[in-house]
Amino acid sequence: MAVASGAMHSNLPETLAWLVDIPSETGEETAICSAISERLAQHPQVTVGESVVVGVPDDRPLVVLAGHLDTVPPQGQGPARIEDDRLWGLGSSDMKSGLAVMTHLIEDPTVAAGPYCVVGVFYAAEEGPHDNNQLRDVLDEVDWLQEATCAVVLEPSDGELQYGCNGVVNATVTFTGKAAHSARPWWGENAVTKAGEWLAALHRLEPRSYVVDGLEYRRTVAVTGAAGGVANNIIPALFTLNLNMRFTPDMTLEQAMDELAGLCAPADGFEVVDTAPAGAVGADHPLIRRLADVSGARRAAKQGWTDVARFSAIGIPAVNYGPGGSAQAHQVEEWVSLTQMEAVYDALHRLLTG
Repeated sequence: MAVASGAMHSNLPETLAWLVDIPSETGEETAICSAISERLAQHPQVTVGESVVVGVPDDRPLVVLAGHLDTVPPQGQGPARIEDDRLWGLGSSDMKSGLAVMTHLIEDPTVAAGPYCVVGVFYAAEEGPHDNNQLRDVLDEVDWLQEATCAVVLEPSDGELQYGCNGVVNATVTFTGKAAHSARPWWGENAVTKAGEWLAALHRLEPRSYVVDGLEYRRTVAVTGAAGGVANNIIPALFTLNLNMRFTPDMTLEQAMDELAGLCAPADGFEVVDTAPAGAVGADHPLIRRLADVSGARRAAKQGWTDVARFSAIGIPAVNYGPGGSAQAHQVEEWVSLTQMEAVYDALHRLLTG
């Protein structure tokens, strides 16, 4: 692919275009995993499922660079294209620009000769259900990764250093009634309208802000799905909703589930169906402090869930720092700033070689 005038450092745009043009929807990561593995074939590797770990530990402090291979399903996007400072294409922001940065850092001989043992973890299935995310399997099977001194997750972070992350609880909430003919609704009880007062109160519920280590995180609760009724002439006897909670790093998973259960007390049924812990902030780790210094990046809270939580759960300090915009993730017209991608590369290169 032709690159815009003024070729950028390390040919990052060409690598990103190459990655974007390899389809890698969740569940179909084999091709991109193989392509990255072949490109980095001169480095020791461990394959776990459709994921690959590039590098092995030595006597230097171990630093992990982590990024997911998969994208959300395509929405009619074409091949990668460059216009001015932007590269457009599915996954360009979330998060193949991060994968491109990882690839070039691993290939750089000055990084390889630097003060840290740098290992890349390219993993599958982040965009799907939490329990299918292959980073969990990678961390379990390649147990020496658990000795890492620090991890950088190159999720799109707008070029900011985004610390920690929110945790997640998904719950099924049910309201029950009694079916009846819609011409004689008084013979039944409408499960949908029974939920009305509770839904109205939930609609008025504002996000709540909490400051953790000087950073503002927001705790939110939202209905993300609802189903009720079997026919247009039947009063519905069952109404089910999915309630999604994003909780702040100062809460445990158990505290979050208890709080959500209390909020759902007016319902007839409540069942937690999916959870993910919050990620620790970790801002005091020496390498993360140094990354803040060399990058000059703005410090921010991560409003959302990332695999920083998986690393912090096993005691590895981690931070979100990657090219790409959070607002671009999962968009039809997804793009990434090439200047921002180069800035993230340069900051990480200074960190890992200094």
